[in-house]
Amino acid sequence: MDTLHTDVTIIGAGPAGLCLARALSGTGLRVVLLERQGEAALRSPAFDGREIALTHRSRAFMQRLDLWRRLPEGEVHALRDAHVYNGDSPRAMRIGHEQSGREALGFLVPNHEIRRVAFEAAMEVNGVTLLAGVKVIGVERSDSKAEVALDDGRRIVSRLLVAADSRFSETRRAAGIATRMFDFGRSMLVCRVTQEVPHADTAWEWFDHAQTLALLPLGNATPRGHRASVVLTLPAPQMREVQALDDEAFARDIARRFHGRLGRIDDVGERHVYPLVGTYADRFVATRLALIGDAAVGMHPVTAHGFNLGLLGVERLAGELREAAEAGTDIGDPARLARFERGHRRATLPLYLATRGIVGLFTDDRWPARRLRAGLLWASDRLAPFKKALAAMLADEGAGRANAADRIA
Repeated sequence: MDTLHTDVTIIGAGPAGLCLARALSGTGLRVVLLERQGEAALRSPAFDGREIALTHRSRAFMQRLDLWRRLPEGEVHALRDAHVYNGDSPRAMRIGHEQSGREALGFLVPNHEIRRVAFEAAMEVNGVTLLAGVKVIGVERSDSKAEVALDDGRRIVSRLLVAADSRFSETRRAAGIATRMFDFGRSMLVCRVTQEVPHADTAWEWFDHAQTLALLPLGNATPRGHRASVVLTLPAPQMREVQALDDEAFARDIARRFHGRLGRIDDVGERHVYPLVGTYADRFVATRLALIGDAAVGMHPVTAHGFNLGLLGVERLAGELREAAEAGTDIGDPARLARFERGHRRATLPLYLATRGIVGLFTDDRWPARRLRAGLLWASDRLAPFKKALAAMLADEGAGRANAADRIA
């Protein structure tokens, strides 16, 4: 039976796991990445319909990781403004880029492109070993080491184990870490379309009755119209009916759901549907273990901060591991892991709870809730300091710790 000794074992070669491997470049730490998917799927990820909203802080971190320059120019779209609608009201609460002091609130990038460039950058790091197409069948941890058993008979022994294996993390469960899991009882459909009416690089969030709609602008006009990604959230039975529509009927249905405000809809792309489940781990660390990405915090997409919080966790953990490596101390030191956990919990818990509250209020179709959210949006739209704070939160320049990747080799 083969045994591989390393410093850090990362379970999950998604964007969070790959970015952590890249962020540890130049530390001298040996890293093993474990992933169920085959290497070909990691090297050239399939389009999955998801457009990721990135803050200015996330862009800066990706630049330090040498990811940003690798993104295709035509797949990075400025998100200048945001409009929030409620019910049948034609009036929106507008969050303008000028309130953030930036030319844009953020950027929209396809998820599969982020995965592709993260893989490319991680594979360039000396000391990173990828084991793809493997399944973890056992995890054992002690005060001195973490040991992972693979389905091919190999064992990986390391000083620190990192779980980056989704919001339904098996590694987290194997460690006995409980998780606050909330099933919103709805499904989210994402699909690229062309709309007749210009979107002006403005995102929409529309809490309509019995449905939630979002519009994500995807750059310049085409000869046929303006490209965008539509996001539709419905209870599962209704979503199945929408999924059964052909492209022409789907285009008409989407135009109707947006009350005609987008004009004609055509050039319907591939539709992807995802369940909406939020998760928040009770602990982000355990003996010789740290959680990052969705394994730590799985956000509802309404506040568009899921991957941004994932990158924040990567930045924070990488900073701790870099400091330990430079000082020649234990990377799995409980005090160091506890410091990572405290910082990441302070950064994520308020937004996670606020998101839960927003979703609960703005998807409640009972009359009192509808009146309350209408009043809140009306008042919020008239409070300039509140809108400025909201714009700053969306843009998130985040001074924070930047040392995690400042010296990447």
